[in-house]
Amino acid sequence: MDYLPIFADLKGRPVLVVGGGDVAARKIELLCRAAALVQVVSSELCTKLQVLHQTQQIEWLATEFDPTHLDAVFLVIAATNDHLLNRRIYSEANIRYKLVNIVDDRPKCSFIFPSIVDRSPFVVALSSSGTAPVLARMFREKLEALLPTCLGQMASVAGGFRDIVKQRFNRMSDRRRFWERVFYSLFTNQKSVGNIDEAIHTLQRELQADLNSEGEVILVGAGPGDSGLLTLRGLQMMQLADVVLYDYLVSDEVLNLARRDADRICVGKRAGVHSVPQEETNCLLVELARKGKRVVRLKGGDPFIFGRGGEELQAAQEAGIPFQVVPGVTAATGATAYAGIPLTHRDHAQSVLFITGHCRTDGDGIDWPSLARVRQTLAIYMGTVKAAEISEGLIRYGRDAETPVAVIGRGTQQDQHVLTGTLAQLEMLVAVAPTPALLVIGEVVNLHEQLAWFQSSNRRRDFSLPLSAWLEEKS
Repeated sequence: MDYLPIFADLKGRPVLVVGGGDVAARKIELLCRAAALVQVVSSELCTKLQVLHQTQQIEWLATEFDPTHLDAVFLVIAATNDHLLNRRIYSEANIRYKLVNIVDDRPKCSFIFPSIVDRSPFVVALSSSGTAPVLARMFREKLEALLPTCLGQMASVAGGFRDIVKQRFNRMSDRRRFWERVFYSLFTNQKSVGNIDEAIHTLQRELQADLNSEGEVILVGAGPGDSGLLTLRGLQMMQLADVVLYDYLVSDEVLNLARRDADRICVGKRAGVHSVPQEETNCLLVELARKGKRVVRLKGGDPFIFGRGGEELQAAQEAGIPFQVVPGVTAATGATAYAGIPLTHRDHAQSVLFITGHCRTDGDGIDWPSLARVRQTLAIYMGTVKAAEISEGLIRYGRDAETPVAVIGRGTQQDQHVLTGTLAQLEMLVAVAPTPALLVIGEVVNLHEQLAWFQSSNRRRDFSLPLSAWLEEKS
């Protein structure tokens, strides 16, 4: 860490600025917003600074710099075009142990100005340590759009209740949970539309609520793997979790975004390894919530698409546990997008079916005639184990054996594999594909080579080459 990020209280403190041009004016504007006593040394002042001087918002101390100007100030800023003068100011400031910033000369700065998102009293500062200021400004712009304009008002109201909350809740963990509950309650919405009285009433009502009441279950879709595809709402819920129950389809980079002190429990299911029965997971969700825990059930993809999320929420509802759902990017849309395979296309497919290759043993038989229709895309989840049955059934009911197919292993992740070939080769493709894998069947697969854009750490393999040749190369 090149610089320690700190927030300095400049109210009523003298700050020296050497320079009177537009650059100096921009720095002085920030200093005035922080209520500093700004003293300027410059042979002349730009129009903006003349106005500030005439309205007594700044003091025009002198026209030439003298080292004694540094003796009674808190920090120093030099914004001149005179490199020798800047060097002298830097040297004299260091001798006096004063924090100094020489504008646009990073080696001569003992402090730097970050990019600022101002929602006072809520302030966010970003810095690239002077190496890439444009990049820091870009991220500031993103945060400006992300953070609500009422954030400062929310912080001010919350600050007025801090002592009351401390008296109400002795433990820091209880106070943290209280504020989390408030900021995700009606309080935020009421502040955003200007209903200040209602917002304060909501806060007072939350103060009287029992923190030891039952917790809640939050079903969160983790997406197909790339943490960039996790929704903002999903990230917010993960940061609030007391406990995170996750499955094997959740990538490490997504799981690592959960709150660091949250308990993590794996309840995944995978062929050939220890799996947690669904009934046990349902009971665990209810048990933890009844202990007052905020339980985030993190599921790969979207929890309501072949994720059994509905079954888990039914268990919570039957037990009287409050719950909510945060949808996620499902594997079929995420993995195919990263593979450059559009699920629908005017020239190739007018419909797409999401199906699972893993059905209940007592379920109805597969409707092969509808699945085998041409000009439709099949996106098959959990189909690797029954790839041979899928291939044989589709061909038997009329789908051409030469229909293009793709097996996307570990889709959207850095080790993504996209293996393409024909329907007749599906079983062989699955045998060499990493898991978890999505099967895509249909003419849209032919667009993969043209539209593939995601550069994973592995070379993509096109199985239009003889399969035996590729296997020989692998061996």
